[in-house]
Amino acid sequence: MTSHGTSGPGPAGGTGSPSGNGADNGPASRALTWALAEAALAAVEGVGGYAGGVYLRSGTPGLLRLAVLVGLPGPLFRPWWRMHANRPFPVAEVHRSGQSVHLADVEEAMRRFPQLVASLPFPFASLYAPVVAGRERFGVLVALRAPSPGVPVDARDRSRMTGDALRLGEALADLARQGTEVEWLGDPVCVQLPTGSGSPVRFGSFAWDLDTGTVTLDEGLLAVLGAGVPSPCSIEVLTSFLDPEDGYALWAAARQATGADGRPSVRRIRLRGPDGGLHLLEVSARARRTAAGAGAAGGGGRLEGTLVDLGTGLIGSDATDRLPRAILAVDRLGRVTYLNEQTEHLLGRPRGALAGRPLWEALPWFGHPFHEEQLRAALLSGEPVRFLARPERGRWLSVSLHPGRDGVTMVLVPEEDPTPPAPAAGERATGDVLSAAGDRAAALYRPVALAIALSEAVTARQVSAVVTEELLPAFGGRQLAIYLLSDRRLYLAWETGFPPGFLEPFDGVALDAQVPGVETLTTGRPLFFESMEQLGLAYPDLPMDTHSGARAFLPLIASGRPVGSCILGFDAPRGFSPEERTVLTALAGLIAQALERAQRYDTESAVARGLQDALLPHRLPVREGVETVGRYLPGTQGMDVGGDWYDVIETGQGWLALVIGDVQGHGVAAAATMGQLRSAVRAFALGGHRPQDVMRGTNRLLIDLDPGQFASCCYVLLDPETGDARAVRAGHPQPLLRMPDGTAQPVELAGGMVLGVDVRASYPVTRLRLAPGAVLALFTDGLVERPGQDIDEGIERLGRAFAATGALPLAETADRLIREARAATSRPDDIALLLAARWADSG
Repeated sequence: MTSHGTSGPGPAGGTGSPSGNGADNGPASRALTWALAEAALAAVEGVGGYAGGVYLRSGTPGLLRLAVLVGLPGPLFRPWWRMHANRPFPVAEVHRSGQSVHLADVEEAMRRFPQLVASLPFPFASLYAPVVAGRERFGVLVALRAPSPGVPVDARDRSRMTGDALRLGEALADLARQGTEVEWLGDPVCVQLPTGSGSPVRFGSFAWDLDTGTVTLDEGLLAVLGAGVPSPCSIEVLTSFLDPEDGYALWAAARQATGADGRPSVRRIRLRGPDGGLHLLEVSARARRTAAGAGAAGGGGRLEGTLVDLGTGLIGSDATDRLPRAILAVDRLGRVTYLNEQTEHLLGRPRGALAGRPLWEALPWFGHPFHEEQLRAALLSGEPVRFLARPERGRWLSVSLHPGRDGVTMVLVPEEDPTPPAPAAGERATGDVLSAAGDRAAALYRPVALAIALSEAVTARQVSAVVTEELLPAFGGRQLAIYLLSDRRLYLAWETGFPPGFLEPFDGVALDAQVPGVETLTTGRPLFFESMEQLGLAYPDLPMDTHSGARAFLPLIASGRPVGSCILGFDAPRGFSPEERTVLTALAGLIAQALERAQRYDTESAVARGLQDALLPHRLPVREGVETVGRYLPGTQGMDVGGDWYDVIETGQGWLALVIGDVQGHGVAAAATMGQLRSAVRAFALGGHRPQDVMRGTNRLLIDLDPGQFASCCYVLLDPETGDARAVRAGHPQPLLRMPDGTAQPVELAGGMVLGVDVRASYPVTRLRLAPGAVLALFTDGLVERPGQDIDEGIERLGRAFAATGALPLAETADRLIREARAATSRPDDIALLLAARWADSG
């Protein structure tokens, strides 16, 4: 893993600042990053937290990205960098609903958001507030802190979070008005929290004049920086010796010192000298406004810093070097900030190779998913964590993590005779064997996380995607294949990570074939091979895609019924502990049940799609003076068929009837009801009934057919000769009318009750006349609805897009509206229909 996120030197107009796409796009992108980081820092400090951040909308509809992460190492939390608004997580709910969420402890979090606890099973409290300005939704502000079991978040902290989020929303709205694109496209920027001041050894100092951007260095600091550095110099010269995130910390200290309240600030940043030695700067801010008051930090002032020299690396004192244990410390961004002599001897690496580097680079074995989980536990829970680890070709180590506000202290103790989990018969212990406690913890929450995710997957493809996203990372796998049983043969349904075409010979294999994927299903027994050599010995005729790795073959059996088989592949040889075997076997049962459910869904969905396709019109009538076009946009998730319909009917009296409707629900039942209603409306229209009578008759029919079902409908009767129209509406969205001058607005139709509720309901008629060249657009709510928003906002958005189509041909107008509506909506499971008609004076 590597460190992510960049940040610049700060308000004096420095050389690099984080931006949404991972590059410095000038003052606008710097201003966006600074606004986000400042708000996150204020929120975390305001509620007594130890971490937090801001999720910001991205260029993808419905997708939020983690823009700023405060007090935690970004790479360690990569799975949470992206958050879709339809996910069952607090960040998503707050963005959807516009309402804050406050979780005081893990019990409350489990009750309301079980998937959050399943993915981060640690005791912590979390506060979330929507970042909004008026009706504009930008994202979500987050703060994490120690839990308070049984004690709800108090009014002060709720108010503080809300206030900080609102202030951020206004700041982002100002940036948007100035032309800044307020969205995040890249990785998060990682920001340090302020640290408590210790008793540093004075070695050097500097003074930064925020009005001029110049820095004065004393002799001690000049000696560290090396020959050729002048004093005074520009801030860019000093920050060129800093890592990007430390450049931001320097800027943040200036912002805090010159803010409205002039709060003092202490920050610790790292500076690397020309000899490669790493030094620690403890920066203390002194607030002093000047007459110019033009510092880019928001006001004039002076920033002073003192230097602590730690030699050619972060070296411990003589006292700590005499301790018999290896001690190593990392800050809250995961960077090594301290190590003693015993650590150097134990790890067999010089201090210069460890100091200042991210932990998983200094100690590559710490990149194991289990070890990362332990560090996450320490950082989020604030509780000490102990586990066994075995570096590659190294000794067993007892690792103790002791977290604090400024980071984590790690104690490493060699274990002469550890008791790691015993490998199964015929297996060898490898470097990634987990501790027994770790396996037990994994056994507890991995099935929970996967089960919750599988409960949301509907199609077989979605189930396979969940297995790829949840199961593979949990066990360090790289390859996955899922085969489904049909007509006594196994067919490949999903694959990832295998060489192209490698699995094709196994597609459609019969149940009498001598291959492990078949054997695991027919025997119901999982097969584990710790190396490819072991797999080759068991199946000498089986083609191999690689000579190194491991494989697990799992039977997919649901309630005693065979569904298929699942193959997990690993890049390197590995053992499978008894706990891992148990967990994987249990997860295979969950996957089988989800796939069986998905297969039933796919069958029903195919029937419903065929039924709906048969019932919707395949072509629309052509009449002189009137051009019509219809567009059907099925959902991409969930049950992607429903009861939406449209029709254009030649009534026989010279008039043309435009109809659009939406039956409640999805699936075969809704599609069948839709077909009956479409036939009823068509029969009433062909019989010459008035629009209000068409609605009344259809309403009574629906009540007779299914008293528990209801539908909305809009019916417009148009005279192609004159442009006169008579319209009725039964609980359906108002149509839109674009005038010949290009303006578009809803048509105010008197509305009646939805169909299927009240047999006595009446439906008033609205008369209107279309001007030559006018376009009337009827649509279903799937085109305009967004969770947490009033439907009128969606109609206004569609109206603006409608007006912008100008003089485009009608077919192109309909295509553009469908595309833009789909891009804007965050409900991909909805059905959307559009029926548009342009009238031209045939006379």
